[in-house]
Amino acid sequence: MRGADVGARHEDDDAGGRHVDVAEVVARARAAQAVVENWDADKVEELTTAVAYAVARKDRSEELARLAVDEAGFGNYADKVTKIQRRVLGVLSDLRATKTVGVVEEDPARGLVKIAKPVGVVAGLVPTTGPDATPPVKALCALAGRNAIVFAAHPRSKRTTDAVVGYMREACEQVGAPADLVQVLPEAKIAHTQELMKAADLIVATGGAGMVKAAYSSGTPAFGVGVGNAVHVVDETADVADAASAIAVAKTFDYATSCLADNSVVAHDDIYDDLLERLQGLGGYVCTAEEKARLQAVMWPDGGEIPSPTVIAKSAGVIAGLAGIEVPEPTSFLVVLEDGVGHEHPFSGEKLSVVLALYRYSGGIENAVAQVNAITGYQGLGHTCGIHTADDGHVDALAFGTKTARVLVNQNLNEGAGSPRNGLPFTLSLSCGTWGGTITTENVNARHFVNLTWVSRVIAPKTVDAESLFARHFERYGR
Repeated sequence: MRGADVGARHEDDDAGGRHVDVAEVVARARAAQAVVENWDADKVEELTTAVAYAVARKDRSEELARLAVDEAGFGNYADKVTKIQRRVLGVLSDLRATKTVGVVEEDPARGLVKIAKPVGVVAGLVPTTGPDATPPVKALCALAGRNAIVFAAHPRSKRTTDAVVGYMREACEQVGAPADLVQVLPEAKIAHTQELMKAADLIVATGGAGMVKAAYSSGTPAFGVGVGNAVHVVDETADVADAASAIAVAKTFDYATSCLADNSVVAHDDIYDDLLERLQGLGGYVCTAEEKARLQAVMWPDGGEIPSPTVIAKSAGVIAGLAGIEVPEPTSFLVVLEDGVGHEHPFSGEKLSVVLALYRYSGGIENAVAQVNAITGYQGLGHTCGIHTADDGHVDALAFGTKTARVLVNQNLNEGAGSPRNGLPFTLSLSCGTWGGTITTENVNARHFVNLTWVSRVIAPKTVDAESLFARHFERYGR
């Protein structure tokens, strides 16, 4: 989710800035964590439930959504309310089925028992596009493991992060836990964030590539996210109406602040025209070649690979206006027809806006796989792709043939962050494996916020038969 780190990550310290002792903040977090380190599962559940309710309740989620939009100017109010409630309730629901305290797994046949223990103090880096929902999602996972968490807010949206942290601190005290289990650095300064990352026991970094790289370079264990740029295949067997609806929903939700929102669609020639017509019926405006050129100049004025903040998470009307494009009402997203990939074709990359690139392919599914690989090879390697299809063989081709951590089948791609319709863990931190420069391909969730002690007991000795182990080798190559 590279583009979530919009503009400068932090302001420089100025002469008039007050002194912030990061070590003192971390010390308070450690003292608070020591209080809950041996809490049982029931008490931890009471804590996480209180924190979740403090943020997800109607009045609070509405207040935080409004503050996030007014302060940073990204996304829209109604969708942010939905995002806060959906993510927080989804994570809380996952926690009820996830063991993070005491014995979390037993395998008698192998004589193994796994015991979960806290990691200690977590540093949570917050992107400017997610100052409302990101902190509670990370805090719930941290608290479930009996950890403390300290957030480093983005300067463009610090008031929102301060507000949500304040509500979570109140919830901690409500159930008898120290408020300092959840803190935010008093100022959003790069030096303070760097110090926090070095002092913490674990970093969870959500945001731009620079932020994630800094986290991995800090010397502290870290979970980071990769660059977005999700690609959605619609093959010749697809339910085109369902596909169009899924694409439009994901592309427009919160004005595409999510790194999962469709950036490109690769549609089979047989259904291409039908899909395009349906996208137009759902609010899509198809740019002419001349309009596409003007839009490109507005979105990438310096010729770089990251879109201008003026278009990120803005409405279609605002973006069209900046490019001098007259769009009819109600237009909710812009469509550009594309056939190239790479720096000379910036629409093939992550756009972080309600702008969709549409590609056409013909022939077999292998041609769609090749197109997905070309697009993600430019940007988004390891992140997410999806397919609308009635052919399981096509699902397998995409899943086995691409370097992506998530393959969504007949869903909107935003569901890759967890959904009532799938079994993926709810999260706002989507890792991309070594393909995307991260350490895991999983949706970062509560099980990533604990250390595991493995207890090993003696079992009946296993027989190792060398003849059986090497039999196939001997048969093929001799002894």
